Amino acid sequence: MSFSLPDHWTWDIWLADDGDRFHLFYLHAPHALGDPDLRHRNARIGHATSQDLTAWTDHGRIFDAGAPGSFDASATWTGSVVQAQDGLWHMLYTGSVFTDPATTENIETIGRATSPDLSTWKKHPGPVLTADPRWYETLGHSSWPEEAWRDPWVWRDDAAGLWRMLITARSRDGGADDSDRGIVGQASSSDLQSWTAGPPLSQPGAGFGHLEVLQIVVVEGQRFLIFSCDAAKLAGHRAGQTGGIWSVHAPDPEAPFDISTAELICSERLYAGRIQHDREGTAMLLAFENAAPAGGFGGRLADPVPLRVGQGRNGPRLEPAAPL
Repeated sequence: MSFSLPDHWTWDIWLADDGDRFHLFYLHAPHALGDPDLRHRNARIGHATSQDLTAWTDHGRIFDAGAPGSFDASATWTGSVVQAQDGLWHMLYTGSVFTDPATTENIETIGRATSPDLSTWKKHPGPVLTADPRWYETLGHSSWPEEAWRDPWVWRDDAAGLWRMLITARSRDGGADDSDRGIVGQASSSDLQSWTAGPPLSQPGAGFGHLEVLQIVVVEGQRFLIFSCDAAKLAGHRAGQTGGIWSVHAPDPEAPFDISTAELICSERLYAGRIQHDREGTAMLLAFENAAPAGGFGGRLADPVPLRVGQGRNGPRLEPAAPL
């Protein structure tokens, strides 16, 4: 097994590459909680490094949750890491505040931390971005038990001279079925510090309650959006089907994402997938074990899976290069 902790569950991940080592950032919570469902309100971010995406050295927690009353007072959740032109590394991550210990109701916002070396991190006052109610659902606007505004994925748009961010979000509007409002949120920044939300990059009604852990990736010259959604959060015409890690062919960087064309890369036995090219240039899928071989929650990183571009029902799609 490529990465696990003896006394903690690990799940969502994101990566950075400094040219020498791969840096893994992962969510973790202690087994002492008893119930793995409690991990979400107790999540912290850890750090590990590897030369080959398989053998990892753990470096432990990078920072704690915030003080009571802060935007990340309950938990620190999934994010992404980029390096600015001046060499400073920036992490945009999710802060979560649970409003009631008896429910899963929570408010999600986005914070920022910086590091000179990917090891020592400084959190900055936040949040730097919240859900804009002009376009995005906020807590209480529907029966959904959270204000979904998480999992920021950041990249540099050199043509526009801006940093772009994709966000797991839900549409303010979407018809009577509020379970089918999962969309791709977006924001932009000139300096990675001040962010402005923009209108969503996809439409509700594509069959997903949420699109988690978004990433844009180019494999074999083809551009894709990947995200995760398990069976429990499939909606509309997809309700009752198999969930997991999904890909959407997105050849035009200026066009919105057509989420209705999404096809599975793999089932939800693996979840929260990230794609990283190894030193040989192979696209590798890294994801956590959502289901343990003996049953129950897995809570550890699976071995990387090589991917290739195949042909699906709706055109090019990402698929494992060998049977899982």
